[in-house]
Amino acid sequence: MSAQAKSLLDRWRLLVLLLWLGACVWLLWQRWGAIYWFSLGDTDDNMRIAQVRAWLDGQGWYDLRQYRLNPPLGFDIHWSRLVDLPIAGLILLTRPFVGGKVAEQIAVALAPLIPLLLAMLAAAFTARRLIHPRAAILAAAMVLCCQVALDQFRPLRIDHHGWQLAFLMVTIAGLADPKRVRGGVAVGIASALSLVIGLELLPYIAVAGASIALRWIVHQEARPRMMGYAVAFGTATALGFGLFASYANRAPLCDALTPVWLSTILVASAALMILAQLNPARREARLVLAAVAGAIVAGFFWLTWPQCHGRPENVSPELYRLWLSNVREAKPIYVQNADTIVANLAVPAIGMIGALWGIWRARGQEAIYCWLSIVVLSLFSVGMLFWQVRAGPAAQLIGVTGAAFLGWHLIGWFARSQHMLVRVFGITAAFLIVSGIASYAAFPFLPKEKDDTPYWKKVKAANRSCPTLPALQPIARLPKTVIFTFADLGPRLIAVTHHDAIAGPYHRNGAAILDIHHAFDGPPEQAREIAKRHGATLLLVCPYFAESTVYKSRSPNGFYARIERGETFPWLEPMPLPAKSPYKLWRIK
Repeated sequence: MSAQAKSLLDRWRLLVLLLWLGACVWLLWQRWGAIYWFSLGDTDDNMRIAQVRAWLDGQGWYDLRQYRLNPPLGFDIHWSRLVDLPIAGLILLTRPFVGGKVAEQIAVALAPLIPLLLAMLAAAFTARRLIHPRAAILAAAMVLCCQVALDQFRPLRIDHHGWQLAFLMVTIAGLADPKRVRGGVAVGIASALSLVIGLELLPYIAVAGASIALRWIVHQEARPRMMGYAVAFGTATALGFGLFASYANRAPLCDALTPVWLSTILVASAALMILAQLNPARREARLVLAAVAGAIVAGFFWLTWPQCHGRPENVSPELYRLWLSNVREAKPIYVQNADTIVANLAVPAIGMIGALWGIWRARGQEAIYCWLSIVVLSLFSVGMLFWQVRAGPAAQLIGVTGAAFLGWHLIGWFARSQHMLVRVFGITAAFLIVSGIASYAAFPFLPKEKDDTPYWKKVKAANRSCPTLPALQPIARLPKTVIFTFADLGPRLIAVTHHDAIAGPYHRNGAAILDIHHAFDGPPEQAREIAKRHGATLLLVCPYFAESTVYKSRSPNGFYARIERGETFPWLEPMPLPAKSPYKLWRIK
């Protein structure tokens, strides 16, 4: 490698920034049509923009109640304002120049790309510390190859998962930081910010904290890292609660950063600070003290908050059976299709191989403890996939460091070859394999779901067409009212029309979700009573929309199945829609 090339690689921050800018251009170009049509594809993205608008329109900072679902009372969303900040900031920055509509398009396009930069920088920092000072650009590029994780950073994906994944990468970078205090503080702050956003990565946060304590048990010299972590984690969590916890989250609920988790984290942080102060010389004494501290923290949580011993959502058995058990991303990986299994497991498997090799190469060095933490996190994330496939993005990003380690050595081996063809094709093949890109070549040969039947083609068509602006524009022109529709259409309806809806797919909205299911599953008279109770004057359905398949298969003689078959009822008056509309609309008498 020439001196100029080496000098360029040493400017790793600039290279990562340029790589990120190139990725931004590509992703924006790729999603340009969707940005223009404001195609927020996920219910959470639509709910997020509705929350931001409500805040900008004057709703209180701590009032996260969504009044346009289940009006007039609404329901409390379990999120925080932290993720709203960059979206709202972009809107306020651009609205005076381009108007409200374009400002929102700009915000939803650019906001998800900000945490992508943070994730790439964190991956680069980790690679510099654990692999080689010039491996930064390779690790950052690996982030862009994790397609399952990258979906959480694409334009329009304004929900909170991208930020949490970025903070997970900062956590790993903190674990790899040779400056012990700085590394501990980085892990503590990143963990606290992730918890302020939501509890999705709480298990990974616990594993990262435990790994810091284990380092101290094995090596007394790790005391500054543990002290920095404990102080930063406890302080940042308390500040995060004070600044971002909504009125609803000040109650002892289990599904967000509430007094339940705040108190538990403060007890855990205090315990770690006491351990760091005691800091006995003998390893056995440190192990006993850590075990006692862990038991105290666990006992505090168990005895103080008995309502949180089960699932954090605390949904009723009926709501779980009718709704939550049907959420695809909440199902384990082994019930997914083959493409999903390969896409989610390829990079974690490659990363595990690389991390195990990293442990072997780092034996006798302090870096071995970070590699051990990465292996434990990787094993944990893969295990989580067998509970819920939504753990896939985290599993992929955790695997990036090990995959980059493997790739760095393979690419270096091929680069030293005397034969040009070996260098060119060997380096290319090595990158395609370790990045997981090569695994996608297997997709055409994997067994497919039977989703090419006429029925499933209709389902796919409905899922594409029903949430679009052209499909919803005729409905948006009607006078404002409350519309009774599917729970999965509720957030989209309030995001792109002035109408209100009954429910969205959020567990704190559980009673309204059950009303939707009871209405579509039960007899027509029950559906009318439920709709009237909620003040709905219109009934809107999208035949063959994914949620409708649940009602049709579960209750073939229920209200929804009967209206899809074309049955008429005296209390429903058909409303005219364009000939090509995917919707059916009735006025409720």
